[in-house]
Amino acid sequence: MRKKTGSRGLVVFMAGAMLWLAGCANHADFVELRDHLATVSKSQEQDQKRLDALQRRLESLERVKDSESVRPKLDEMSARIQKLESRLAKPDETLGIPVVPKVEPFQIDPARPSKPQKPASSSDVPTVVPGVPSITPTSAFNLAYNDYLNGKYDLAVAGFQRFVKDFPGTSLTPNAYYWLGESYYQQKDYVRAMQSFEYLSTEYPGNEKVPAALFKSGLAAGETGDLAKSKKNLKRVIEEFPTSDEAKLAKNKLAEIR
Repeated sequence: MRKKTGSRGLVVFMAGAMLWLAGCANHADFVELRDHLATVSKSQEQDQKRLDALQRRLESLERVKDSESVRPKLDEMSARIQKLESRLAKPDETLGIPVVPKVEPFQIDPARPSKPQKPASSSDVPTVVPGVPSITPTSAFNLAYNDYLNGKYDLAVAGFQRFVKDFPGTSLTPNAYYWLGESYYQQKDYVRAMQSFEYLSTEYPGNEKVPAALFKSGLAAGETGDLAKSKKNLKRVIEEFPTSDEAKLAKNKLAEIR
């Protein structure tokens, strides 16, 4: 009788080898693999039993092998035994587990040594070019606007003046002129406030801040005593921007002046 193949030991060995290769498999993966191996092990045990039975039958038939009627059965059993032995001899295919390729550890190519880092020198530090702003327009605007909100009108004036100088062509520039005028207005510097408001309405006639600029310019003119100019600007708000909130305010202010 042929020697039995140690299927159970082979399956256990393969399971241990695969878990060792996985290394970091989680508990769910382990349970799934364990159940799969148990199923395969049971299948291999059944194959082994079939093989043993076939071998016993083959041995019994070999005792009467001279009979011509037995010869086909002998050939069939031999083929079946070879097939079972082949299945038991290839545990990788039976388990359905792909062969894990060997991964070589990462190595640095000696032909291309890494370049050592050198300490930062003064030439590596970006230089500040005089006259060129070192912050974005949004950051510069927000700094000045926050000063205005906090009542730091001197800082707000300086910030908005710097903004319109450094960023003359941005989408925030008209707003900067408006809040520059508001900062002057809070300082009671009504002349400079009117200049900022009027510059905005003249240079950026389509901007959304124009109605507010004209209205505040009218108020600033009234504070200086120039009622004619004050009425003119307030009327412009009513005529040019009749649906704006400033138009309602301008009507009320005109009623007071009369």
